[in-house]
Amino acid sequence: MSASSTPAPNLDFGGTTPYEDYVQADVLTHLQHPLSDDPGEMVFLVTTQVMELWFTVIVHEWETASRALREDDLPVAMDALQRSVYELESLNASWKPLARLTPAQFNAYRSALGEGSGFQSAMYRRMEFLLGEKSASMLVPHRGAPRVHAELEKALHEPSLYDEVLRLLARRGLPVPAEAVERDLSQRYEPSPEVEAVWAGIYADRDQHSELVRLGELLTDVAELVWRWRNDHLVATRRAMGAKTGTGGSAGVAWLEKRARKNVFPELWTARSHV
Repeated sequence: MSASSTPAPNLDFGGTTPYEDYVQADVLTHLQHPLSDDPGEMVFLVTTQVMELWFTVIVHEWETASRALREDDLPVAMDALQRSVYELESLNASWKPLARLTPAQFNAYRSALGEGSGFQSAMYRRMEFLLGEKSASMLVPHRGAPRVHAELEKALHEPSLYDEVLRLLARRGLPVPAEAVERDLSQRYEPSPEVEAVWAGIYADRDQHSELVRLGELLTDVAELVWRWRNDHLVATRRAMGAKTGTGGSAGVAWLEKRARKNVFPELWTARSHV
């Protein structure tokens, strides 16, 4: 068949294109409304909006994994976790356009943020809650948005991803302590020596627990990428504004340093010293 006889794509549609109907690209590409004259603000806006989209899909994956764990469907849970690893890598790469801002470059449009700050992101907060980083005080900024506040309050009292993992381990007969699976879900997860011993036992007997070792490694991949996200955020903020107070009155670098020191799924890290 000659090139000239190859069917051409349909270019004539009565309204918007099927692609536009599905992707809503026209909506996405008209969400940017810079408030300063600095051209760098457009980069900041688009980058942070892209981050919000990645937060949304990662929350979707972790909620999918949580439901599957609750139903003892480990393959579906691990597929969702694996997808979230790739998505976290893409999320972390989103820092590149902002990672080398100088103070002068950031100051050129910083005032446009007003009291806005990334810690006010509701979808990021849902990510943190799914990681077990629960805090009722983080609902306060969203009191003026009833739907968002209700969603976060619901997430606050639901099991985290790690809670569902520990419940699965308990159902499989492993000696997870009752206080780890019957805890107040609205509180931040605290490490347990008994849970550490459970993970050490799983890793020490890979032949018997091969599926659970793979689950542990996927969770460790997630935890590592979350740690990298927090550190990339910290470094980008240090470069752009030093130790000044953050936007929205946050503690800026001091707040981020505290967050960067924390590991999610802590026993998966400490158990390695005992295998």
